Amino acid sequence: MDSHDIALLLRSHSPVLVLETHEETRAVELMKEISLSMGSAISRWSVATGLQRIDLVMDSQVHLKEPDKVLGHIRSSGFEGVYLLLDFHPFLTDPIIVRLLKEVALAMRKSRSKLVLISHDLTIPPEIKKLTVNVTLSLPDEQTLLEIVRREASDYARSNSNQRVNTDQKSLDQLVNHLKGLTYNDARSLARAAIIDDGAINASDIPQVMQAKYDLLSGNDLLGFEFETSNFSQLAGMHILKKWLYQREKFFHQVKGLPAMDRPKGILLLGVQGCGKSVAAKAVAGIWNVPLLRMDFGSLYNKYVGETESNLREALKTAEIMAPCVLWIDEIEKGISVSDHDDGTSQRILGTMLTWMAENDAPVFIVATSNDIQRLPPELIRKGRLDEVFFVDLPSAEVRREIFRIHADKRELDIAGLDLERLTNLTDGFSGAEIEQLVVSAIYTSHAADEPVSTELLEEEIRNTRPLSILMAEKIDALRHWSQGRAVSVD
Repeated sequence: MDSHDIALLLRSHSPVLVLETHEETRAVELMKEISLSMGSAISRWSVATGLQRIDLVMDSQVHLKEPDKVLGHIRSSGFEGVYLLLDFHPFLTDPIIVRLLKEVALAMRKSRSKLVLISHDLTIPPEIKKLTVNVTLSLPDEQTLLEIVRREASDYARSNSNQRVNTDQKSLDQLVNHLKGLTYNDARSLARAAIIDDGAINASDIPQVMQAKYDLLSGNDLLGFEFETSNFSQLAGMHILKKWLYQREKFFHQVKGLPAMDRPKGILLLGVQGCGKSVAAKAVAGIWNVPLLRMDFGSLYNKYVGETESNLREALKTAEIMAPCVLWIDEIEKGISVSDHDDGTSQRILGTMLTWMAENDAPVFIVATSNDIQRLPPELIRKGRLDEVFFVDLPSAEVRREIFRIHADKRELDIAGLDLERLTNLTDGFSGAEIEQLVVSAIYTSHAADEPVSTELLEEEIRNTRPLSILMAEKIDALRHWSQGRAVSVD
């Protein structure tokens, strides 16, 4: 809400305003400013200092520290004004205090006085629920954020012999953009942190700002965060998927001058286990150069009724504030496959997810991965929810050769000493994950034998491995059969 909206509430018939915020100082200053503009007296109370007029220079009435005494004083004095009660929440479980608060509120209906409860956490008792109205502080807009950054830069200069903060327009724009969604105080803290270490605002500050922003917003373990995603852009094969992503990158970022088009919403990656769905999900963030958030459905469910959906809504809200970003939902079928064997939680989770997907307009691109299409509800994968369904099959010979190269280079093996053609032919039917494990296992064996990794050593590892294409042949065949005509191959 802005000042105009809060002023309207102060003139309304609701005698109690409820303002839940961690920005107490800002809330008090804003209420004071609005009250003065309306010509209303305003007082501030806390259990530590008692009651004090803040529109005038007056001493605090320390004898009114107790909540029952200050409420009794407000009721009996008949003095009209706005009364800010700070951190009143511990007393809202006392039936006597609640009753007294109700009597004061009912009396205020006949006057222009208002009680404003300000605290970080307020649970309003049902006895007074109908007498209250909720107030929220607006988050700073882009212009306000720019002013915050400039003010912090000025403060830095004054404290450092008028040394000017160096920056460029791109870095400044990025900083302001990544401060969006934060409270005034949090935005100020992050802007100060970006400046104070080196007296500059540059590209190197952005990852730290994003990490700090995520730490401020994330209240649970449901989301993992990774900003540095450029290393994920190297991906063996998947040429069709890469082309699809490159074609839509500018539309996702809403680059100026493009035709009016809806922003891409997301994709579903379906396929054989270990064939690169997770790497592909990371590669989306790497190719588009945006942060990656991973949603862990294993941490989503809560034994308390209703908290599972609340956890999901909180995570989705965090994703919106962290945007632009990729939201990777790994093994999505584990969280929203609807069955008759739960208490309806899966159905509620699905409903929450579908509603968010339909209403969200923030640049959050969903990458959902799944190993079992049969467990996914059809309303999730229909066109309009997600942009495309891609099928990730076992890697071709060309891709297997590249996978060997990637994992050998990653572990600093001498690739020139290996017969890649032979190894590629011997691993027909192996997944990318299985090929990686062949390389890892060969390194362990070579180290124990104090000899270099050789083609012969890798051949031995191949002979000792039974790939999933053999162990789960029927399931893989069924997955391939379903994908024909229904999904787009990544290669």
